[in-house]
Amino acid sequence: MDKTTSKDELLMLKTVKLSEIKTNPNNPRTIRDDKFSKLVESIKEFPEMLNERPIVVNSDMIVLGGNMRLRACKEAGLKEVPVAIVDWSEDKQRQFIIKDNVGFGEWDWDELANTWDAEELKDWGVDVPVFGEDAELNDLSEQMQPTFRIEISCHDEEHQEKMYNKLIAEGYECRLLTL
Repeated sequence: MDKTTSKDELLMLKTVKLSEIKTNPNNPRTIRDDKFSKLVESIKEFPEMLNERPIVVNSDMIVLGGNMRLRACKEAGLKEVPVAIVDWSEDKQRQFIIKDNVGFGEWDWDELANTWDAEELKDWGVDVPVFGEDAELNDLSEQMQPTFRIEISCHDEEHQEKMYNKLIAEGYECRLLTL
């Protein structure tokens, strides 16, 4: 897999020893118990998927995307994994860490509260709860208003981006999902 590519700021795709990769100390995402066990089993059963979704690291070999997969690979007994080494600005790295994880796992709310900007997190698709004095611990079901949604299927990422930008420009609240 050791190939150099000229894609946007992607330095190279290659297979490296797990010992060369550093976990991200500011990773606000975690996976526990049953879900982690399922991830380990998934990797044991289908390690080839790692070739299609390599762990993303910066040029210092710090994980930007795939901390939990890295942990699961170690648990599964792998010695090497594919990585995509990227050369992104600090802002792009921070965005990627969040955007790559919006759909799965559990958030470490202490890490998010202490390291990330709540408005940025909301912009990137994270449902940030309200804690402290502003939070209601009672049953709020009577106060909830119905939410009406529409789902639009796009044929590719470019079409998705155009639709998103058009709807945002028209004042709609939108969230990007890739399923």
